[in-house]
Amino acid sequence: MNSDGQFEEKRDLTEETNQKIPQAEGLAKSAGGLGSAIELLMGLEKQCRVGNDLPNLKRVVLRAVQLCKEAGDYEKLVETCDFVVKRRSQKNAAVTEVVKEAITYVEGAPDEDAKMKLVVCLRDITDGRIYVEAQRARLTLTLAAMHEAKGDITNAAAVLQEVHVETYGSLSKKEKLEFILEQIRLVLAKKDWVRAHIVSQKVNRKVFLDEGYGELKIRFFTLMVEYFRSQKDAFELCSAYCEMYKTPSVQEDPALWKEALQATVVFTLLAPHSPEQQTMLHKLAEDEKVEAVEGLKGVLKLWTRNEIIREGWGAQEMLSLAVIGEGDMTAYWTDMMRTRVIQHNIRVVAGYYQRVTGTRLAELLGLGADDLEKHLSDMVSEGDVYARIDRPNDLIRFAKDKGSEEVLSDWASDINKLLGLVETTTHAISKEMMVVGGK
Repeated sequence: MNSDGQFEEKRDLTEETNQKIPQAEGLAKSAGGLGSAIELLMGLEKQCRVGNDLPNLKRVVLRAVQLCKEAGDYEKLVETCDFVVKRRSQKNAAVTEVVKEAITYVEGAPDEDAKMKLVVCLRDITDGRIYVEAQRARLTLTLAAMHEAKGDITNAAAVLQEVHVETYGSLSKKEKLEFILEQIRLVLAKKDWVRAHIVSQKVNRKVFLDEGYGELKIRFFTLMVEYFRSQKDAFELCSAYCEMYKTPSVQEDPALWKEALQATVVFTLLAPHSPEQQTMLHKLAEDEKVEAVEGLKGVLKLWTRNEIIREGWGAQEMLSLAVIGEGDMTAYWTDMMRTRVIQHNIRVVAGYYQRVTGTRLAELLGLGADDLEKHLSDMVSEGDVYARIDRPNDLIRFAKDKGSEEVLSDWASDINKLLGLVETTTHAISKEMMVVGGK
């Protein structure tokens, strides 16, 4: 049926097709006869197209493309593909057939220039045609790889960003994920951190729960580690390493899971104090495999207790791991670890003292007065602890001043508890007296 709603006449050109294809093959084998062969087939292609003979139309365009490849003439191949697709009222089936066949010739191109021209031509053909979107995605990956091989990371990343593969319905989940991972890898290679974060949000992490996605899960979180390391986000780093640690393929290799577990622990210690960080810390402390890694159990036990952490607890061993990095990163994480230890110790003291002198607190923590005030002020600003510093009297108060209503409410609550205990005790005494009296 045509665009006017009328049925189009269909013709069967099988007999003519069977005659002309061998003729074209014979012409193609003769010296300089490829052009005549393609011209003959294009005449037949018009008849099939106008006559709505789809089976023979596909045979003709497919054979035209194949003859170009057999002759090794990639320039003619590109020209033929472009010519077939641009024919008036060309059928989708013919375009699909040409693209599917020509895409198999990409890797067999005689040189990079011929390969580039063919890929560019096929991408132009597939642009805007939803029925060949899967082929366009694969061609885009090939083109990006060619740019990357030349050292042009910027163009490689730009080419991949043009394709919104997450909207393609003809690709499988795994193929979409592989494409997105390539997008993330290239934007990270050009250090476009903002774009890397945006692209990573396209990945639905629930897909990693499916069987057969273990390798892709490792690739994704390895890329995320690179991104979070650039952002110096310790909690996200520990979460990424934890996901890798829980992957079945990693669990099967002791060297891999030990490395992932150590990385998870060290970045959990470096992460800011929060309910999520504490949950992660206690889960790690309960993990049976922690005991298999020397020194890890003791470190976790120390950090999960309400006790002051002294020097020599194992910081150097933690910071010497390869995941920490080198140079400026090592210096940054070393300074951050010292800060986290001080913050832990201040929280411990705040849990035991309502008020304490600044001199005594500095002595407990092994800090100078100025250093103590700086760290304490930062924690108060972040809402990590409540504290008030009385400099003239050298006092630090960790307990909040209660208002009259709050004091009254606490008093009423204490009285209710006391009366409840008295009533329970009276009942127990009465019961005992009845037992004794009955004897």
